[in-house]
Amino acid sequence: MFKKLLVLLLIAAMAFSAVACSTETNDSATEGNENQTQEEVAKLEGQVIVDGSGTVYPLMAHIAEEYMTNEQPNVSVQVGRAGSSAGFKKFIPGELDLSNASRKIKDKEVAQLEEKGMKVGEDVLEFKVALDGLTMVINKDNTWATEMTKEEIINMYLSGKYNAEDKVLWSDIRADWPQEEVKFFGPNENHGTYEFFHEVILDKQDMVKTANLQQEYSTLVDLVASDKNAIAFFGFGYYVNNQDKITAVKVDFGNGPVEPTLETIGEDLPYAGFTRPVFTYVNANYAKEKPQVLDFAKYVVSKEGAERLAGDNGFAPLPASVYAEYTKQLEAIK
Repeated sequence: MFKKLLVLLLIAAMAFSAVACSTETNDSATEGNENQTQEEVAKLEGQVIVDGSGTVYPLMAHIAEEYMTNEQPNVSVQVGRAGSSAGFKKFIPGELDLSNASRKIKDKEVAQLEEKGMKVGEDVLEFKVALDGLTMVINKDNTWATEMTKEEIINMYLSGKYNAEDKVLWSDIRADWPQEEVKFFGPNENHGTYEFFHEVILDKQDMVKTANLQQEYSTLVDLVASDKNAIAFFGFGYYVNNQDKITAVKVDFGNGPVEPTLETIGEDLPYAGFTRPVFTYVNANYAKEKPQVLDFAKYVVSKEGAERLAGDNGFAPLPASVYAEYTKQLEAIK
């Protein structure tokens, strides 16, 4: 009898042990599945299509590179530089996830979006990415025009200001400057930089007919670098990356000449007269549908995105509170 009781107790103990082991195994499996699920959620894939401003391109391309390297290696972020206006022409019909612009979206572009059932502020989110300083650049051998007033820059680019043919001499601007013709250069109408210069700086007045306008900023750099009488305008970042080839003009806005630098570019800083915000526009509907689009947009306005990388690409970053507000808008997308 005692032996039978002992056997029964032994069988019960073994059964209990088996159940305990089974429970532990199931718990471990469940925990493993939860970890795997979280890991799978964290790993994204697919494409993010970005185009638009050539000025914003270096910054956004750098952000995309960091994102693909450090965050989501299976997501392909393609960044183009067709120009702000050209970017909106692709963004409005839904060809892009994000559209970069070196000027604010125009009323006519907002109306075109509304015709597609897209409202800015709801279906389209507008984010200021950084601050840029419009920079006037000259040839390294130009030793006379290293400092100019804002009025001199405006007047020299205005059609008909000096003569009907718009063949302006440096001596027309200041009598003691060379009697040689100024060669005007700038980005073409596809670029927000052209529109900012034409609409804000020139107050929508006609630009000199002799201006040679180009699509590629690298071409503008080469043209100025090869002509002693050349002058051009573009974003500060392109000057920073080519300081060995060209010189930035110090601009006098009324309180003495100011050199464009990250310390002077700002809406309340000495270079404010030529400071402008640059933007990216996010298709919020695509961000809802495609997790990789939402995730990349969050990275752009994160501490690791524009806030950290703006200075490396010739832009002044915005206050951290601005980026934090954009992050809240993106986190509200369900």
